[in-house]
Amino acid sequence: MKAGKVESNTLKNTILEQITHHRNDVLVGAGIGEDSAVVDFGENSLVISSDPITGAVDNAGYLAVNVACNDLISAGAIAVGIEVVLLLPENFTEEKTISLMKEIDETAKSLNVEILGGHTEVLDLVKAPIIVVTAVGKVKKGEHLSSANAKAGDDIVLSKGAGIEGSYILANDHANILRENNVEGSIIEKAKLYKNKISVLKEGKIAKAHGVNAMHDVTEGGVYGAIKEMAAAANLGFELNKDQVIINKETNIITEALGIDPLALISSGSLLISTQNGKKLVQKLEKEGIEASIVGKFKVGNDYILKTKNKKEILKEKSRDELWRFLEKI
Repeated sequence: MKAGKVESNTLKNTILEQITHHRNDVLVGAGIGEDSAVVDFGENSLVISSDPITGAVDNAGYLAVNVACNDLISAGAIAVGIEVVLLLPENFTEEKTISLMKEIDETAKSLNVEILGGHTEVLDLVKAPIIVVTAVGKVKKGEHLSSANAKAGDDIVLSKGAGIEGSYILANDHANILRENNVEGSIIEKAKLYKNKISVLKEGKIAKAHGVNAMHDVTEGGVYGAIKEMAAAANLGFELNKDQVIINKETNIITEALGIDPLALISSGSLLISTQNGKKLVQKLEKEGIEASIVGKFKVGNDYILKTKNKKEILKEKSRDELWRFLEKI
């Protein structure tokens, strides 16, 4: 298997089909497009999700906390705490470990989330730190959101645009390569500020209050991967209008310079939302300073359609992230 997030079909065959025992108090379990599990705890439900950070170097702790908590927000839950697993290489010093933990703690504090515990281990098997964060949260029983609840006819709204996290990682960790490809320093510096866009807490709260059927944060595989996961979870097809996807100036310049498709680039900080009234939701988001657009609709059936101008084509099944393709070349 290639480096990066395992593709849906492989995940289903190798992992999900091996899970055979199920409990009645698990309201949402493991499945394609479901990043968080939901467990019945009586008046409230427990929501839990795990995510690793493997493609970033600098500010990996910041990304790890936000990405894990984004999953809970997408499920309509409030994050309460995180468990942190650190797998460190032998050359990683105590000073670097302290700095990493301070970054994780400061990020958790900014989200009003407590570090509950975890595990730290030094291994000769890893070349760079691997950070895995499990976020734990809660939601009133019956108020959780699931990707499986997307409905045929729903508008698909995308917040902030494509390639948010990928643009940040490329600018922050690979600025020299960008400069070699004639990307101006001012563009690189502006893309580094995308760090401040990584959380979807604000738009998640607005969307839930508006009334939506499902939400899904856009991580590995980019917009293409996220929309396919939502459709698979809900057993629906979709039509994605590529021309309606917001591609911010810095992302556009960086991805063009590197020959990258921004819609297939990791994009924590973007939220896909399935709702009956997308226009009104976009207006609410923009009123709060969050750019958003209606990028398509969910449809009955299983056709995955990509629309560009006057052309329609089937969106290919594979959704390997462009960041991994880039990293393999350097």
